[in-house]
Formats: sequence, C-alpha cells, structure tokens
Amino acid sequence: MKTSIFLAAVSALAGTAAAESMARLRELKIDTWARQQEVGAFDIDRYQATAATSCVNGKAGEYQCSNVDLKGFLRHQDMGSSTRKGNDIWGWTAPNGREFATVGQTDGTAFVEILSDGSLVYLGRLPTQTTSSSWRDMKVIGNHVYIGSEARDHGLQVFDLTKLLTISPSSPKVFSTSSDLTAIYKGLGSSHNIVAHEETNMIYAVGTATSAGCKGGLFMVNVTNPASPVKAGCLSAGGYVHDAQCVIYKGPDTRYTGKEICFNFNEDTLDIVDVTSKSSPKTLSSKTYTGASYTHQGWLVDSSMKYLLLDDELDEYYGAGKASNKRTTTYIVDITSLTAPVFTGTYQSPAISIDHNQYVVNGLSYQSNYGSGLRIVDVSSIPSKPDGSGLKQVGFFDCYPEDDSLGGQAEFTGSWSVYPYFKSGYLLLNSIERGVFSLKYTGAGAAFSA
Repeated sequence: MKTSIFLAAVSALAGTAAAESMARLRELKIDTWARQQEVGAFDIDRYQATAATSCVNGKAGEYQCSNVDLKGFLRHQDMGSSTRKGNDIWGWTAPNGREFATVGQTDGTAFVEILSDGSLVYLGRLPTQTTSSSWRDMKVIGNHVYIGSEARDHGLQVFDLTKLLTISPSSPKVFSTSSDLTAIYKGLGSSHNIVAHEETNMIYAVGTATSAGCKGGLFMVNVTNPASPVKAGCLSAGGYVHDAQCVIYKGPDTRYTGKEICFNFNEDTLDIVDVTSKSSPKTLSSKTYTGASYTHQGWLVDSSMKYLLLDDELDEYYGAGKASNKRTTTYIVDITSLTAPVFTGTYQSPAISIDHNQYVVNGLSYQSNYGSGLRIVDVSSIPSKPDGSGLKQVGFFDCYPEDDSLGGQAEFTGSWSVYPYFKSGYLLLNSIERGVFSLKYTGAGAAFSA
C-alpha cells in the first residue's frame, strides 16, 4: 500500500483512517469465514438444491429479487468441492456457441455448462495446483483459461477449455494438474488476481508473491502461445495492484490513442498506466479520493472511455466518507485526461452491503455486492449527469438471505463475482457459501447485444 502526506491529509479531512493493506483485508475476511465455518455455513447438505424459479412479488423461492429470475443453481458440493467454498467466476463461449462457466472454489476450479434454458450441468473440475486457498481467479483468452491463486507456489494454470466439449454430464472428469494442463507457468509464484487483455494476448497477474520481484504490481505474461507463456515485463512503481482493466485506448485523450492503457486499482488510488512498452511501462497518473479505504476494482462505463466506475471494499465496512451509512457506494471518475482524472460523484445502492466486483455491459453495471448479491444499475446517464444523480437500480437478486431480517450487513459474506457477457443473456453469480446461480434479467435494457 502506498502512503503519503497527501493521503494522510485527505483521510484526516474525511474523518477516516488511511486505506488498509491487503494483509489487513485478508485478515478481516479470514476471520469472517472462520466464524461462518463454526456455525456450519460450509457444511455438506447445508443448502438445498433449487429449481428454476421466476421472480414474483419480490421473491424467487427464498431469495429476494427484482426483475431477475433464477434459471439454474448448483451447490459447491454438486461441483465436486470438498471445502464447499466459492470465490471468482468467468465464462467461455465455445466456437460452436455453447456456453460454459469456470467456477472458482478454494480447492480448485469447477467446469459447468449453461444449457439453452439456463439450467446448469457439472462437467468436471481442475484441482488446485498446490494447496487450498480462499483466493482463486480465472480469466479466458481464446479457448484457454488462465487460473491463479494465493496458494503458495501455485503458479498460473493454463487449461484448454475445448476439452469440455466431449464430456458427458453423466461422467464428469477430474482433470490432472500435470497431464491435462496445456502449461503451468511458475514464474510468478502465487497471485491474488488475474487480468486478461484479449486484444494483446496478455495476462496481467496482480498481487503476486514477493519472490516474483514485482512488488505485487502488474506482472506481465505473454500468452500468444498458451503452451509457452513468457514473462514480458513488470510494473512495480505503484506498488500492490489489486485489480485492473486494460484496453487499447480509443478515448478523448488523443495523446494516447492506440496505446495499451491499464486502469489499476491500487489499494488507495486509481493509477492509470501506459503499458504499450512492456519493458518500460509508464504511470500517467495516480489519484486518491475522500473516504479511500481499500480501492478494489472498477470498469469503464462505455466504449467512449471517458468515465470509469470504481468500488472500494472497505469504505462500507468502516463507514468511511460517503459510505458512512454502509450502503454500497460506487465512485464515478472522469478520465477525459489520463494524466488528470477527476472524481465527479457517487452512486449509493438502496442496500447495506460491501461491494466487490462489477462489469458494465450496454449501459448496465452488473455488481456483485457480497451480502446483497447481484445488483444491476443503469449507468447510461453518467455522460449527462457525471455526479451520479441519474443512476438507478433496475434489478437485483439477493443470494444471501441470512442477513435479510437485519436489513443487510457490511460483511464479507454472500456473492463474490458475476459474469454478464454471454450472448444468451444468462448471468452467472458465484457465492461464497452456496454455489453458482444462473440468472436472467428481465427489466429494461435486458436484451444483450454483442
């Protein structure tokens, strides 16, 4: 975590402590999940298998909802996990149009197919490369998934997803961590998160082990040949990076048109970097904000690349800045100038919950917000109202009913991440405790266009 006199001054003015480090965030989460373990949240058969259920009068079975139907569900135990704890998720569309999910769990990655009616079938799993870890992340480039974990010496698993095309759900397969891998790249040790940039065939591993020598920054791996990943560079100047989005820049700052730009979420700042030259990446700006507690993740609002959304994972937990009421708070950033970004406003969810991951598709931000589950926010008004006053929730599915009677809690329980990019319109939500949900948004702007 970076520290500075400026950040300390901003924090003092905001009446909050300076942003935490990943070590502290990890500690808070582990404590939460240990308490859950004690009360049986991860016990076998703790949760019942659930059939497809439409959202009617604000409920889909036991789950609160609005404009989101439940189409399919698989428990972590149904996907072969012995620990029955989930984390990240990503999707893959095969060349023939079939849709698949790579479902993160503490002890490995499960593979699931989404059928035409939205139901889910389990096809197999790839175990962790070394030991179990609550942090596992996966991203897809082409027909390969790249899987990292904070498990010691885990490395980067490279798995050919076309292996799934011939598997029958009646005979799911446990793949080998040696003979069934396209490659295992060991150069980064462990990692917290995996960022993929398909246009350049680059994997950016972040939060890598000290042994990787990149201070947790962007560890760049060229995967043009998936069977032979090659280290391409490292950006360590900004310190630990928690997550990032990388693009070929087509925005209003014409100084950088055509450059490869990464928007890094660096614990207490948004860092914008030019990584066109992997051997000499350049930081263009580093910007903090009032209430910064743990700058976690974010996404561009649209293809104009003029605005960016940012979420902070600890502002709700501590009640810092705008999140003093503990309602999920999303920050809006004007990035018209990549060297001088400006925080212009915020949006607050109706729900009390900590935010985690969000992705924007066609004017809708699909947010995975821990205890309040999937929240769908119309962000199309930002260009005309950058203060956030035009943002509105248009749908939700709360996968964690345990805190409903309390009106929600700012805790690290519930959903981890969402995948909203299938042409079918099915949304995948992976929860920590229960499993993976297949959902369908039925509200305004629901039609997906690639």
